[in-house]
Amino acid sequence: MPRLNVTFAVKRLVRDAAARLPDLAHVRASRVLVVAGEARRASRATIRPAHFRETRARAGAGSRVKPLIRVKGRKVLYVITLRPLWFLASTPRERIGTIIHELYHASLRFDGTLHRGRRHSRLTRTNYNRRIRTLLDRYLEVAPEEIVAPFSADGIVRARMWLERPVGFFREGTHDVCDATATGQLLPETGALVARRRQALLGDGARPGRGAVRVAARGVYG
Repeated sequence: MPRLNVTFAVKRLVRDAAARLPDLAHVRASRVLVVAGEARRASRATIRPAHFRETRARAGAGSRVKPLIRVKGRKVLYVITLRPLWFLASTPRERIGTIIHELYHASLRFDGTLHRGRRHSRLTRTNYNRRIRTLLDRYLEVAPEEIVAPFSADGIVRARMWLERPVGFFREGTHDVCDATATGQLLPETGALVARRRQALLGDGARPGRGAVRVAARGVYG
């Protein structure tokens, strides 16, 4: 029996949630890339915009440039990264709620930027999570079983991962891209290497591939 492709399951969830929840009606699943990634403290997942909010483009202020990501020739506007906690320490309900949580950050224009009013810096985490719980409850009342069933998976699954990861760093605790050398996140020598990789990636776009990760099922949807 073939292994579950969990990133494909998330894409189906994104498409279905956008069709059923008015608050996510602006979301276009075809412009969202889902990958499995490394741990980031207590995070289950993150959403990364393709454009700077001030320019709504890959090129930002000064020399800042975000990498171009294409899948099957189509430009990606948002990347959702599933973290190890999403796989190993989440209930099915939490997995689905996490995806809705990340999608809710996207701009209503769905132009590769984040919604200014839906950032954690604008809404308290309590208020944000309350909104997400309401959306999640509303969605689970109408979601088809074939869409939600994969999130109860237990064992080894297939997942899309980076073969060549796009270069770029967030300022810690934010979604703001920064110069990681200037902020001290990278040594100068490492920063120079990253700069060379960035230049190499800007032309062709980053390439995702597939790998296998372990999922541990916990809890129920209720």
